[in-house]
Amino acid sequence: MNRTMLALAGATLAFAGSAAQAQDLAAGRAVFDKFNCASCHGADAKTAVDPAYPTLAGQHADYLVHALKAYKRGASGSAATANVRKNPIMGAFATQLSDQDISNVSAWLASLPSDLGVRK
Repeated sequence: MNRTMLALAGATLAFAGSAAQAQDLAAGRAVFDKFNCASCHGADAKTAVDPAYPTLAGQHADYLVHALKAYKRGASGSAATANVRKNPIMGAFATQLSDQDISNVSAWLASLPSDLGVRK
């Protein structure tokens, strides 16, 4: 009985956390436009101006959230053990994003068509 209650409580907390971070795709597009991400990653988020820049369209949202938060930690001077990414350009953009902005732009980018994976 205790395990069932614990599992139910955990599921409820997980759902509440995801509901609090509900994604707004239009707001995600607005973040992409506001910060002029297209200038490096392309207007379609998959035709970058430099082959070294990653394709963002169709990428997994959770990966994009992780990457943006890592750039944010890297720009804040967090220790290397804090899973940081150091890039002066991406760090400067990421520090301006709220957690909701990161969630929204990641969801919007993940929703875009891409050759990164096969969708059913």
